[in-house]
Amino acid sequence: MPKPQKIRLGDLLVSQNIITQGQLESALKTQKKSGNKLGRELIAEGFISEDSLLDLLSQQLDIPQVNLDDYKLSIEVSSKLPELQSRRLLAMVITQDRKKYVVAMADPSDIFAYDDITKYLDKPFEVVIAKQNALMAAMDMVFRRSSEMNSLAMQLENDLEADEKQFTDSNTETVIDSPVAKFLQTMFEDAIQIGASDVHIEPEETALHIRLRQDGVLHMQTKADQRLCAPLISRLKLMSDLDISEKRIPQDGRFQVVILKKTIDVRLSTIPVQYGESAVMRLLDQSTQILDLDHTGMNKKLLTRFRRIISIPNGMVLVTGPTGSGKTTTLYSALSEMNTPDVKILTAEDPVEYRLPGINQVQINSKIGLNFADVLRAFLRQDPDIILVGEMRDKETVEIGMKAAMTGHVVLSTLHTNDAISTIARLMDMGAKPYLIAASLRAILAQRLIRKVCTHCKETYKPDEKQKAIMYSVWGSQTDKLKFVHGRGCTHCHYTGYNGRIAIHEFLELDKKLIRALQNADLEEFTAIAKKQEGFKSLRSSAMSLAAKGETTLDQVLRVAIG
Repeated sequence: MPKPQKIRLGDLLVSQNIITQGQLESALKTQKKSGNKLGRELIAEGFISEDSLLDLLSQQLDIPQVNLDDYKLSIEVSSKLPELQSRRLLAMVITQDRKKYVVAMADPSDIFAYDDITKYLDKPFEVVIAKQNALMAAMDMVFRRSSEMNSLAMQLENDLEADEKQFTDSNTETVIDSPVAKFLQTMFEDAIQIGASDVHIEPEETALHIRLRQDGVLHMQTKADQRLCAPLISRLKLMSDLDISEKRIPQDGRFQVVILKKTIDVRLSTIPVQYGESAVMRLLDQSTQILDLDHTGMNKKLLTRFRRIISIPNGMVLVTGPTGSGKTTTLYSALSEMNTPDVKILTAEDPVEYRLPGINQVQINSKIGLNFADVLRAFLRQDPDIILVGEMRDKETVEIGMKAAMTGHVVLSTLHTNDAISTIARLMDMGAKPYLIAASLRAILAQRLIRKVCTHCKETYKPDEKQKAIMYSVWGSQTDKLKFVHGRGCTHCHYTGYNGRIAIHEFLELDKKLIRALQNADLEEFTAIAKKQEGFKSLRSSAMSLAAKGETTLDQVLRVAIG
C-alpha cells in the first residue's frame, strides 16, 4: 500500500464546514499546551465526533475503517510491532498473511508514525482506521503481562539452577527478593488489568500454576517451575505479617499494594497441600465506590419491597448465597442507604472488606477471643439502631442476633444457603427455635451472580435440544417467539463472550401465613406456602428472565440457576 498522503486536517475540516475557523484556532491553542494531536483535541472540545472524524479520514485517504471486535487478535501477530511502539504510535498489527500485515491506526494521516512502523515490520503493511479507545482496549487485552511473567519466571528458574542450595536456605525470601517482588508486581498488574477478583497460586508435582478468577470463572495466567512456589509464598507471608517458618497449618493475612495507581487491599489465605503451600488472594479495589441499591441488579418491584423491609425499625433481614455471590456488596449498598446522621450503625465482619465512612466497623479476631457472639453482645450495650453481622456461623450468634432483632434493632446478616426457602431449615439445623425465627425474621434475599453477555459481540443463536426442553418447561410455546443470544468473543471480553456479572434474586418476605407455619414447625407447609406467595420469583425464573431479555445466555442459566 502506498504511503498515506499528508493532509492539513484543520484546514480540511474548515473547508468542508465541519468546524469553524474559530473552533480550529481554539483547538490549536489548547493543543500547544496539551501536546495532543489536533484530532483528539477537536474531539475533546466537542467540535467534532470521533465517528465523523474517522469517516472524513477514511474518505480523504481512501483507507477502510474497521471494527476491532471483528478480529481475533493474538499476541503472536500483534507483537510484530512491539507493545511500547504500538502504544506510542497508537498503531497495532491486527492480522497478517504471507505477503503483508494489516495495521490499525487511530490517525493514518500521521506520516511520521507510518515511517516508524516501517522500521519495525519485516513485510509490507496495509493501514486501516480504528477508534482510539478501541485500539487502546485491544492493546490492554493482547499485551497482557503473561509474557513478562513467563520471562521473570524463567529468570527465577535460571537462578534456581545456578545455585540450588541457596533457595533451600531459610532466608529464601531475601536471596531473591527483587525478582520475586517484580514477579508478584507483574502478576497483580495483569490481574487488575483484566478485572480479576482472585489470584490462585497452586503447586503441582512438577509445576506451579497461577490462575485468575474473572467474572466468577478461573483462567490460567501462567505456569512455572514448582520450586518457585516457596519463595513466592514466603514473600506474600512477609507482606501479610505472617509466620514464614510455619508451613503446616493454614494462615490468613492482609496487605495493601498500589497497582496501576489503584490501592488494592489483598486478603491472603494459605493452606498446606500435597506439594507445598497453596495461596488464594482476594483483590479488593479500595478506590471502587460501594454500589447503591439501584445498581445491585434488583428489578423495580423487588427493590421497592426490599427498601420497605429495611426501613422497618426492627427485625432481621438475611442475604444468602454461596461464597462470591455478592452478599456483602448488597448489604454494604443497603447500609450506605440507611446511613444517616440520626442512626448509629455497628458492623462485625471477618474480614472488614471495605471501609464505610460514618459506620463503626469491628474486625473479628478469633485468635484473641473476639468472635461474633461476644462482639454482638457488646454491640447491644452501644445503643445501636442497625447492626450488621458478617455471617451467622453458629447457634449462639444466631440467637443473640434474633433477640436483638426482637428488641428494637435492625439486624442484617448473611448465611450460606442454596435459596431463600431452604434458609429456614438451615437456621433450625443451627439450633434456632422456630418461634424465635418467626418473631424476628422479616425477609430473606437469596442471590447469585450470573455472567452477562458481552454487548460488543452479542449475537442471536438457536438453542440446542437440551436448552429447548428446559425453556419449553417454563415458557411453553412462547419459547418459539423468544430470541436468545450469546457472545462470539471479542477484544472487550477477552474472547470469552461474557463481560461482567449481574445478580439474580429470590426474595421471601415472611407474612402471616408463613409465620403461622413456622410457629407450628411445619417445614413442608412453609415451603408450599412460600412457593405460592404473591410476587415470589425463584432464582431459576430470575435467571431465565435475563436470558429472555438477552442479558445472559442459556448456558449461564443452566450453570448457575439450574445446574
